[in-house]
Amino acid sequence: MVYKLIAVLFFLSFGAFAQENFIKHKISQGDNLTVIAKKYGVKAKDIADANPNAPKILKLNSVLLIPNKNKNNSKSKPVEAVVSNTPSGSHEVAAKETLWGISKKYNISVDELKKANPLLETEGLKIGQQIVIPSKENPIIEKPAETEIASTDVELFREVKPKETKYGISKEYGITVAELERQNPSIKGKVPAGYLLKIKVTKEKADAIQALQQVQQANAVNAGGSLDQVAENSAAEIKKDSTYVQNPSNNSELIERLIASATENIGTRYRSGGTTKAGFDCSGLMICTFNNFDIKLPRSSIEQSRVGTRVASEEAQKGDLIFFKTNGRRHINHVGMVVEVSDGEIKFVHSSTHGGVMISSTKEAYYTRAFSQVNRILN
Repeated sequence: MVYKLIAVLFFLSFGAFAQENFIKHKISQGDNLTVIAKKYGVKAKDIADANPNAPKILKLNSVLLIPNKNKNNSKSKPVEAVVSNTPSGSHEVAAKETLWGISKKYNISVDELKKANPLLETEGLKIGQQIVIPSKENPIIEKPAETEIASTDVELFREVKPKETKYGISKEYGITVAELERQNPSIKGKVPAGYLLKIKVTKEKADAIQALQQVQQANAVNAGGSLDQVAENSAAEIKKDSTYVQNPSNNSELIERLIASATENIGTRYRSGGTTKAGFDCSGLMICTFNNFDIKLPRSSIEQSRVGTRVASEEAQKGDLIFFKTNGRRHINHVGMVVEVSDGEIKFVHSSTHGGVMISSTKEAYYTRAFSQVNRILN
């Protein structure tokens, strides 16, 4: 009888000891050993040792025992309250993962991921990195957009010429119409000829614009000069742009999704300056397509021809950008995306002035004559 009593007391005391020395944690979305260990201030190995039968891939809603380092304060600070009030989970970045793939996994947008993890804008994803996954119940509040222009920007003055539009001027300076209006609050509707605009741009952009203006002035002396010649002559003044695409990983699934995203717009009308489903111009279609997958491209076709790596037409692959000099132009003025390559024929999706978004081929005489180059964006 005495032995039985001792045995009962042992198991009761052991149970109390176990409750005091371990905390129960219910697995939620985005949890892994590293995240949980950091949350409780213990080592991942300690958790693994405390749960020898736990599967390597944690199952949602399963329970882990966490070594309780603060057992003396466990009564005053209930663990359940801490766990249930956590506004978001986290995710450990694996090899070849993309923001788009992670956003789909957790059913949130790429923008929501960026708002929750501001460093992604400048540093991108890194293998083993822990990123915050915002929950639908506790969304990340976006910070107000910065309204001040960087102090290193240069202020230029621009006189409006007859028949010029705000869109044409903003495109010339590489800014949006909204930004042009913000910098010049008094302009509403059509801008009158002779109006003096104030435009702030980066110093590098200002230097390029001034170089272009010098070329234009020189060409103005020559009665046979044209805007096409000006653009061609000034091209050497503008450096190859490497500020947009930051070597995204080559992923066949990503390329197929890029093609699907572009071709779903087939039939959409052509619209000069258009970047939405209401209408696209050629570079606008490329911007919209790649931006859907967190890949940024510059605004015009000639600027897009300066990003990525130029490859021979025989080496063209799906997802590459293909460029043309149409209508007898002497510089690049049209762009599309390669969707198929077979026996020397390249098929590409683009937004054409005469047919809107469509698929064409380099076997067509018009595009055979106009072909210029192929650039690989996904290295």
